[in-house]
Amino acid sequence: MDNATRSERSRNAALEAAIAIIARDGPGRLTLDAIARESGLSKGGVMHQFRTKEAVLKALLERQMAHFEEFSSAYMAKVSATSPNPNLATQLATVREAATSPNSAALALVAAIVENPGLMALPREREMKRMAAIREEAADPDLAMLRWAGAIGLLLSSLFGMSPLNRDEQQRLFARLADDAQWHGLEQSRAKRPAKSGAASTARAASRRKRA
Repeated sequence: MDNATRSERSRNAALEAAIAIIARDGPGRLTLDAIARESGLSKGGVMHQFRTKEAVLKALLERQMAHFEEFSSAYMAKVSATSPNPNLATQLATVREAATSPNSAALALVAAIVENPGLMALPREREMKRMAAIREEAADPDLAMLRWAGAIGLLLSSLFGMSPLNRDEQQRLFARLADDAQWHGLEQSRAKRPAKSGAASTARAASRRKRA
């Protein structure tokens, strides 16, 4: 086995050990010593890959982001020609995947938030770009944001152990959020909202003139 392959295996072993520790003991118990014990690597071997705990968290975050970026790209390619809201559809599917995946990326995200909130700058920037794309394609941007926020709420409540929903109930709600047909009747188009607002303003002005 060459050095590059050996190094990659050690790196992956350290990251898998870190996820196992976070899942079992919480992010506060994540240390380089704990990673060495969990992975079977020497502490020197762990430190050859990661000099600090923060470096481990950053690597976990980047790896999980790459995984879900790949999932999102594949899903977008599948729905871009058929969905009226492909960016929203893709994000709802990706959040659902994160909520149902074993050893979910959310474990790494929680660890990063708890230990170093600054690490969230990169995913936050990506999410802002995705939100802009969702708004741009939507007939009703506010409703699109509500659907996205509902999916995020399902993910976070499950992640923090706060959800009263069982797995089947959660999946049913994810499916409803993703079903465009469920939301058509609630949509207000971009064109209608300003017109409605203008008509209301005109009516209010006329009423004031009559009272005067």
